[in-house]
Amino acid sequence: MSFADRIRNLFRLGSVDETLYEELADLLVEGDLGASLAFSVSDELKARCRSKGLSDPVSVKLELKAILGGYGKEARILPRDGALSVFLVLGVNGVGKTTTCAKLADYFRRQGHASGVILAAGDTFRAAAIDQLKIHGQRLGIRVVAQKPGSDPGAVLWDAIDAAKAEGAGLVLADTAGRMHTRADLVKELGKIDKVVAARAEGADYRRLLVIDSTTGQNGLKQAETFSQAVKIDGLVLTKHDSSAKGGMAIRLAKELGLPTAFVGTGEGYGDISPFVLDTFLDEFIGIGN
Repeated sequence: MSFADRIRNLFRLGSVDETLYEELADLLVEGDLGASLAFSVSDELKARCRSKGLSDPVSVKLELKAILGGYGKEARILPRDGALSVFLVLGVNGVGKTTTCAKLADYFRRQGHASGVILAAGDTFRAAAIDQLKIHGQRLGIRVVAQKPGSDPGAVLWDAIDAAKAEGAGLVLADTAGRMHTRADLVKELGKIDKVVAARAEGADYRRLLVIDSTTGQNGLKQAETFSQAVKIDGLVLTKHDSSAKGGMAIRLAKELGLPTAFVGTGEGYGDISPFVLDTFLDEFIGIGN
C-alpha cells in the first residue's frame, strides 16, 4: 500500500477526532517529514480545524494540504535564452546523478529550452560514471566532454564550457563526484568548480541542482545540509519518486533549509522526469483525487 493510500484510509475510517490527529502525525513521520515537523503540522491542523469548525474529512484534508503548501517550495529552473547556462548536478553516490544529467539534457532539448546541450563528465573519481555518461550521450546524440579517470574535474568543466562556446551550445550539464568523505574535501572541490565557472563562463546562468533519492529518508536532510554549506543550492531533483516513495523530504528541506524542488524523476526512462509542481505533488502525497 502506498503512502497516499494510507493517508486516504486514515480519513475514511470515520470522524475527525483526537485519534485521527495522532495517527496522522505518526504517518507524516513515516512520510519523511521528520518528527518535529510532523507533530507541528498535526497540531496546527487540529487548531485550524477547531477554529474554523471543520469536521468532515474532505475539509480537514484540504486544510492539511494548505498547511503543507505553506511550507513547500518549487523552483522553475530553465536555461537562459540567448546566454550560456551551466548546471552542476550534485549529490552522493547512488542517488541517480548521472542518469539525471541525461534526463535533463533530453528534457531541455525536447522542450526547446536550449540551442544545444553538452554533457560534462565531472565525476572523474569513478570510471563507471564517465562510461555511463558517454553511453547516455551516444543514445541521445549529445556530445560528452570527458577526460580519463582521476583527472581534475575543474579541467573537464573548463573544456566543456570552451566546447559550448565554440559550438554555440546554450547549456552545459555537469555530472560531479558524489563522494563525501569529509566536508572539507567537498567544499574544496566545489569551490574550485565555482571558480572555474566564474573564470571561464563569466555572465553565464550558473545553477546548482542537488539530487536527492526520494526513498533515502532522513539521510536526505544530512546530505542537503552538507552540500548547502559547500555551495548555494538553487533547486532539488527528487529521484526514484514512484508509487512507493513518500517524498515528504521535499517539504522538510523547504521548511528547514529553504531549498525548493525543481524536478521529479519517476522512472528509468529519459522521459521520466518533469518539473516539480507543488500543488500536484501535495495531491499525490496526501491522496487527493484519483
